[in-house]
Amino acid sequence: METMYLTHPSCRLHEMGSWHPECPQRLDAISDQLLVSGLLPFLAERQAPAATREAILRVHSADYLDSLQANTPAEGYYHVDPDTLMNPRSYDASLHAAGAGIAAVDAVMQGQAANAFCAVRPPGHHARSGQAMGFCFLNNIAIAAQHAMHVYGLQRVAIIDFDVHHGNGTEETFAGDSRVLMCSFFQHPFFPNSGATDPAANMVNVPVPAYTDGAAVRALVQDSWLPRLDAHAPELILISAGFDAHREDDMGQMALVEADYTWITEQVVQMAERHAQGRIVSMLEGGYNLSALGRSVLAHLRALTKL
Repeated sequence: METMYLTHPSCRLHEMGSWHPECPQRLDAISDQLLVSGLLPFLAERQAPAATREAILRVHSADYLDSLQANTPAEGYYHVDPDTLMNPRSYDASLHAAGAGIAAVDAVMQGQAANAFCAVRPPGHHARSGQAMGFCFLNNIAIAAQHAMHVYGLQRVAIIDFDVHHGNGTEETFAGDSRVLMCSFFQHPFFPNSGATDPAANMVNVPVPAYTDGAAVRALVQDSWLPRLDAHAPELILISAGFDAHREDDMGQMALVEADYTWITEQVVQMAERHAQGRIVSMLEGGYNLSALGRSVLAHLRALTKL
């Protein structure tokens, strides 16, 4: 079975101004690398559907979802906060970004793909039940996890988050839910200024200082993540794949390189093969240096495909 690659044209039409680092060109940087590398023909490309209201409401409140739709501007921008804006296509893009995760879960659970990567935007892991923040509107990874548990009855799901920022929205969704184990590292202190302690036993937060490099990250994955993942024995692993901890990315101050993303992904693949029949769904989060993003996603996908 191939690795499925999901995206949608609307994800490129969401934009928040020419000044904004979370830009449509992020998806171009990824597709360019896949094309030049020769990896693209080995991926099963699929256009992401829009998430249903029912699926979204497993994570977000109805009032919040209605407000996103109501505040969608006919032209120009609607400011959710100084850094998070909606243009006329943002709501549709959000629906398809969340829908990609749902379709990816369906594909791996039904044996249509070995694993999947969702090249989508806007990202999602900061989105709270009733609040957009940090460039995020719908919590894509949380919606996918809830879909997996609700539709397929999974009792053990793992979420890996290696974005440079703490996935506070995902943590709020699942803290105390013993079915979900969330493992993350992130720069701290840093936006969103959360995650310094574990709020519940199913959260494995590893805050690290600025300038943390790959050797330190590999050690914390080995010592903190892998034993907990092994004990949890997940039936499905979801990845919030942010690449802004790369040393060339000015959004953070960590010092990872492509080889580190390869190594982390290989550890997740081995864990999935041991416990989850290889089932992995990875969803794009951050990563704002376009060259580093494209190269890092390529490394991540090479590890997922074993090519």
